Amino acid sequence: MTARIEEFGHTRAGQPVSRVWIEAGGLRAAVLTRGAVLQDLRLQGVAHPLTLGAPEIAAYEGPMRYLGAVVGPVANRIGGAQAVIAGRSYRFEANEGTTTLHGGDAGLHAHHWAIDRAETDLLRLNCTLRDGAGGFPGNRRISAEYRLEAPATLTLRLRATSDAPTLMNLANHSLWNLDGTATHDGHRLRINADRYLETDPRKLPIAPPRPVAGTRFDLRRARPLDAPQGYDHNFCLADAPGALRTVAELTGARGIRMVLETTEPGLQLFDATGFDSAPHAGHGGAPLGNRAGIALEAQRWPDAPNNPGFPSILLEGGALYEQVTRFCFSRV
Repeated sequence: MTARIEEFGHTRAGQPVSRVWIEAGGLRAAVLTRGAVLQDLRLQGVAHPLTLGAPEIAAYEGPMRYLGAVVGPVANRIGGAQAVIAGRSYRFEANEGTTTLHGGDAGLHAHHWAIDRAETDLLRLNCTLRDGAGGFPGNRRISAEYRLEAPATLTLRLRATSDAPTLMNLANHSLWNLDGTATHDGHRLRINADRYLETDPRKLPIAPPRPVAGTRFDLRRARPLDAPQGYDHNFCLADAPGALRTVAELTGARGIRMVLETTEPGLQLFDATGFDSAPHAGHGGAPLGNRAGIALEAQRWPDAPNNPGFPSILLEGGALYEQVTRFCFSRV
């Protein structure tokens, strides 16, 4: 059986965008062909979506540009919008002051992804980035595969290849709100990390990693995210990619729980402090505002090319980049 594919709209440039619905194991998910966006996710018996999204494509070309998308080719930030790759210096698009964020304005979130495989419980999308796009070398081919299975599990598998040495660090940028409320107040979060990366005023990491003990970053026991200064920081799960393991647990006040497993060594926590989607509305019919949801972005550490002690994000020509992240839902 095949997935249900429907028209979602057209971008400002006239590019048609499709929405693909897959369903299995008590979950139903909608993914857009623009940005490989996880646009909607429903748990059987729950009236509201578990992830934030918008009903129109215009929102994804505006303030919700990263929402639910696969971001890259380098997720997170590159300081000075430059790096050395295989002995050669490269400059990238600076789209956040002097910093490159999520690969620049023309990153994967803004690209059309082609449907490669669409079944009832599985969707695979492909995207091609040409050599030099955004300043990054290599002709790159990237795939994103969403799979649903019992019990209430969503697995995202990301792969990439390049014909020349390049940088690769992909992430899903969904914002989660398990209660369907205006803010994530009442949610409790646990992250299995004893180190984190402090940041400077440009939100770039300050090496080396620091212990979470005694700080607001100690989430080794579940607690609310109530620090007034907010979070947009990388938690250091490991020093290299590894086997799939449980790294975080988010529980809403209404008893819905999401357990996150990943192969990645980092988890970027963003609590949507200062977020504002106006004038575009979310699923509930109103704009998304401050602390609307929680992003848990499995990835490698930010600004890795400029911090030699960080896990490398170099992808050699002909090699395979792969990450797996799994979201498991239940009711407490």
